[in-house]
Amino acid sequence: MALKDALLPEFDHEMGTTRRVLERTPETELAWKPHEKSMSLGQLAGHIANLPYWCSAMLAASSFDLATAGEDANLGMPLSTADILANFDRKATAARAQLAAASDEDLLSPWTLKHGDHEIFTMPRIGAIRSFVMNHLIHHRGQYSVYLRLKNVPLPRIYGPTADEP
Repeated sequence: MALKDALLPEFDHEMGTTRRVLERTPETELAWKPHEKSMSLGQLAGHIANLPYWCSAMLAASSFDLATAGEDANLGMPLSTADILANFDRKATAARAQLAAASDEDLLSPWTLKHGDHEIFTMPRIGAIRSFVMNHLIHHRGQYSVYLRLKNVPLPRIYGPTADEP
C-alpha cells in the first residue's frame, strides 16, 4: 500500500470534521476573544481554515522560509463565515489533490521549515504533514470548539457525540 493511501482517509475525515466545526462560526462574534492574550474567534477560525495550505506548501517544495512568506501563509482577519469556509474549501481541495498525487518518495523526502538562516525543523514530509498540518489543525479545532461552547454555539459531532448532537 502506498503511504498516501494510509494518509488520505485520515485527511478526509479530519477535513470533513473541521469544516463542520467551521460552519458553526458565529459571524457576529469574529472579534470576540476569551482572553486578552488569545486570538479572536475570527483569527482562530481563519488560522484553522488556512492550515491545509501547509500540506500544499510541503509537497510543492523541499523547504519553506517564514521570513519570505506571502499572504497565503498567514491570512488576515476573515470578514465572514462564508470567507472562512471558501478559504478552507479551496485550501483543503488543493492539499488533497497534491497529497493524492504524491509518491512514497515524495512523502519520505525531507522538508525543512526555516526562518531566514534559522532552521526550525527538518523531517520527512509525511511526518511534517501529520505533525505540522494534521495535529496542528486538530489542536486548534479543539481550542475553537471551546470558543464556540463559550459563545453558546451548538457543537457538531467530532469523534463522537457532543452534548448538542448525541
